[in-house]
Amino acid sequence: MKIWDGIISEEEQRAYSAAGFGRPTGMGRRPALLIIDVQYRTVGTKPMPFWEAIKEFPTSCGQPGWDAVANIARLLKVFRANDWPVLYPHVSPKESFDSGRLADKVPALMGVARSGYNFVAEVAPEGKDILLPKKHPSAFFGTPLASYLIDLGVDTLVVTGCTTSGCVRGSVVDGFAYNWRITVPQDAVYDRSQTSHAVNLFDMASKYADVMPTDDVLAALSGLKAS
Repeated sequence: MKIWDGIISEEEQRAYSAAGFGRPTGMGRRPALLIIDVQYRTVGTKPMPFWEAIKEFPTSCGQPGWDAVANIARLLKVFRANDWPVLYPHVSPKESFDSGRLADKVPALMGVARSGYNFVAEVAPEGKDILLPKKHPSAFFGTPLASYLIDLGVDTLVVTGCTTSGCVRGSVVDGFAYNWRITVPQDAVYDRSQTSHAVNLFDMASKYADVMPTDDVLAALSGLKAS
């Protein structure tokens, strides 16, 4: 059973399959892990139901974020053990000059306490990790991400973080456009809407990425390590 079953109809899934969408691309030989916007502002300082979490930070996704953090930590452990690149595209504290269309659309972003921008301790950056402040949803737009990936010889991106429908999807689409292989662990990304989460995973799986549970991603990474 796929995460989008019951949301995307069987008929619609058959239509995509009949048109040839959704073929797996697999991993290359040199993966990198992207951990996008995993900050306290998106999960809260502790696991809480959504309606409680947004009282602390209005941009929090609540419990789904903490569920994903646990799986990101599992992936991060493997990447660190293999000395594979780990990169952190993230939003920096908003200043007055950042007001633009995103601030117009989601004004709550402009009022998040600075402490909310701290990285979640369980998956926080370490020494050689690359920090990439960004101003827009895609981790590629206006950042040197592509340059870093080329220099590191990366051919595969494992994309985690939030939100599934926003910064994750934007980064996946742009990474795909640059011809990187993309893998999205479906339980290591999160969103405040489970419907939007599932629909966007379906769309990414159909067009841009291999989408699978973290357990399956770890198995694929183990194959790279063994060879």
